[in-house]
Amino acid sequence: MTVDREQVLRSAGALLSRKATATMDEVARAAGIGRATLHRHFAGRDVLVRALEDFGLGEFESAVDAARLHEGDATGALRRLVTASQPASGLLAFLTSENQLFEGEDLNEGWSRIDGRIAELFRRGQEEGDFRIDLSASWLTEALYGLISAGAWSVQTGRLAANDYQFMIAELLLGGCTRRSVKE
Repeated sequence: MTVDREQVLRSAGALLSRKATATMDEVARAAGIGRATLHRHFAGRDVLVRALEDFGLGEFESAVDAARLHEGDATGALRRLVTASQPASGLLAFLTSENQLFEGEDLNEGWSRIDGRIAELFRRGQEEGDFRIDLSASWLTEALYGLISAGAWSVQTGRLAANDYQFMIAELLLGGCTRRSVKE
């Protein structure tokens, strides 16, 4: 039987984004394969998590590409990014909570590349006068990841309707990062 690696990663990501403590047996069952088959492709949880990181970063970078961050104003680009991120949000939420991915010197280059692209969007919004300048672009990037993760978890648990994902995240973030006029 040929194993579709992407299907296994999608199944593992879907499970682990709902249940981060799932065992390899549970991952194998979710993917519809045996544990031995799973171990032939991913020799342990650490290897699986690293493969999910590569896969998830690819999915999220595709969302960043789809959002066309350099088109239009920064606010519109941010809204497009939040919308485009929704399919990958559960996996991103899982990955950002996996401490092993951020320890040591083996940080995946994909994080830096995506962080840079999103931070550039926030800097552009600051330069154009749309976003607050007292909050760093790197902090706004981290806040976006946090809200995407919270949105994914809220949709998964039924506390947020999937159709409200983009609105809730964008409005909360923009309400906090939008520059306000100082009344004299």
